[in-house]
Amino acid sequence: MVFGAHVIIYSKDAEADRNFLRDVLGFASVDAGHGWLIFALPPAEVAVHPVEENSRHELYFMCKDLKSEIKTLAAKGIQCSEVQEAGWGSVTNIQLPGGGLVGLYQPKHPTH
Repeated sequence: MVFGAHVIIYSKDAEADRNFLRDVLGFASVDAGHGWLIFALPPAEVAVHPVEENSRHELYFMCKDLKSEIKTLAAKGIQCSEVQEAGWGSVTNIQLPGGGLVGLYQPKHPTH
C-alpha cells in the first residue's frame, strides 16, 4: 500500500537548496547518512496534466495566505515572482539558491 511520496529536486547547488528548505521554509529533516538530508513535507496532492512529451515535472508548495507567505519570505531576503491568477489558484515562483524554480500557491479548489 502506498503511504507517501518522495520528491527529488535536482540542483546545481544541492547544499544551498537543502539549507533553503531547512532554514527558510522550516522543513524538518532526517540525515539519511553522510549529511544527506531527507525533508518531511506537509500533506501533498498530485495532479496529472496532459502534455506532448513526458518527463516534465513541477513542484508547488501550498499555503492558505499567499500574500502573507510572500511577506514572510521577503523578510528572509527571498524574492518571489509576480503573482499570477489561475483558475486553480494564485501562484508565484521562488528561485532556489541552486537556480531551480519552485512554485508557491494558494489554491482556489478544495483541499484535503
